[in-house]
Amino acid sequence: MDYVSVAVVAALVTYSSTFIVRKGSQRLGFVVKPGGRMIHTQPTPTLGGVAMFVGFIVAMAVARLLPGLGGVFTGSSEPLGVALAGLVIVVVGALDDIFDVSAPAKLAGQILSSSVLWVFGVTMFWFKLPFAGIVVLSASLTPLLTAFWVVAMENAVNLIDGLDGLAAGIVAIASLAFGVYSLKLQSSGQLPPTSLGPLVAFLAFGICVGFLPHNMHRAKIFMGDTGAMFLGLLMAASTSVVGGRTSNVADQTFFFFAPLVIPFVILGVPMLDMVFAVIRRTARRTKVSSPDKEHLHHRLMQMGHGHSRSVIILWGWTSVLALVALVPTFVSETKAIVPAVIVLIAVILWIMLHPSSSTGALHAKASWLQKRSLQRNSQKKAGHGNYFPDLSAGDSESAASVSGEARRLDT
Repeated sequence: MDYVSVAVVAALVTYSSTFIVRKGSQRLGFVVKPGGRMIHTQPTPTLGGVAMFVGFIVAMAVARLLPGLGGVFTGSSEPLGVALAGLVIVVVGALDDIFDVSAPAKLAGQILSSSVLWVFGVTMFWFKLPFAGIVVLSASLTPLLTAFWVVAMENAVNLIDGLDGLAAGIVAIASLAFGVYSLKLQSSGQLPPTSLGPLVAFLAFGICVGFLPHNMHRAKIFMGDTGAMFLGLLMAASTSVVGGRTSNVADQTFFFFAPLVIPFVILGVPMLDMVFAVIRRTARRTKVSSPDKEHLHHRLMQMGHGHSRSVIILWGWTSVLALVALVPTFVSETKAIVPAVIVLIAVILWIMLHPSSSTGALHAKASWLQKRSLQRNSQKKAGHGNYFPDLSAGDSESAASVSGEARRLDT
C-alpha cells in the first residue's frame, strides 16, 4: 500500500508541476519547432522532464516519512545517489533541449550520472547466467558495467521518444511490471524489504502517469531529453539493485533462474529499437548519434497506422513482453504460455490486418501531388510550359487539402 501511496504522490505532483513548466517554457521560448524529422505541426514547449524530477523528489521525501518504507533510507546512501544522479542527467538533458549540445558532451553527462550512482552504491554486485551460475563482479568491472547499463537505458528511452505519449507509456508499463516483479521477489525472500528497486520502479510509474495527460497526442508539452534520460536512469537504477543482487533461485522457472533477463524482456521495445538504430547507422557509415525517421514508430506510421494507433501498438508490444516476464513468476510456465500467445497473436493481427489504410493512402496521394507540382514548375522554368497546362497551383492546393485530411485521421 505504501508503494501505491508514493506512486500517487509522484503522479499528482508531476501532473501539477507540468502546468508550471509548460507556461515557463513558453514564456522563455523553450519550444520545439516543427520541421526536419519532427512530425508535430506547431511549436511545442519542452523540458517536461523538469516536472518529472520535481515529482520524483517530492515523492521520495514522502516515502522517507512512511513507516513501511523508512527502512529503505536507513543507513543507505542509495536514495541520495539516485536523486543526485537524477539531478545531473536532468541538467544535462535541459542543456541539450535548450542549446542542442554535441553527442560527446551528452555522453559525458550520461557517464557522469552513472558515476554518481556507482559512488553511492547503486550498482550490480553479481548476476546469474543460464548454465554459468552466479557471476560476481570485480571491483574494476562494477563501475564499467554500471556505466554501460545506465548509458544504454538512457539512450534506449531517449530514442523511443518519437511520438506523443510513446516513451511515457512504455516506461509506465515497464516500471509497473518491474515493480510487481520486485515485490514478488521480496515475498519469496529473494530481495530484502529494504531494497530501493521497487520504490524507484513505482515512482517512475507514478511520474509517467502524471505526465501522460499533458503528453498524449496532440501533446501540450514534450518531456525532451530531460525527461527521457531521467526515466532511463530510473529504470537503470531500479533494475541494477534488483536484477544485479538476486542470488538465489526462488522458483523453478527460467525467469527466476536468470533475474537479470527480466529488464531486457520488459524493456524489449526500446532496447530493440536502440539496437536496430545502431546497426542501421553503422551499416550506412553514419554517426550513431545521427537522427533518422526509421525507428519502430516511424515504420508503423509508414505502414499506414496513424499517430495514436502507432503508440497504442507499441504499448501493446510492451504489455505483451511484460506479460511474458510476469505471468511465469505467478503460475507454471505451461499455463503462462497460453495468455502470452493469445495477446501476441492479437497484437500481430491488429498491426497487419487493421492499418489506417485511408490515412496511408491520403499521405501517399499528398506526396504524389506535391511531386507532380514540383515537376511541372521545373518544366515551366526550363521553357516547356507550353506542353503542359499550368496546374501546379491546383496540385499544391490539392496536396495541402489531402495532407490536412491525413493529419486529421492521424489523431
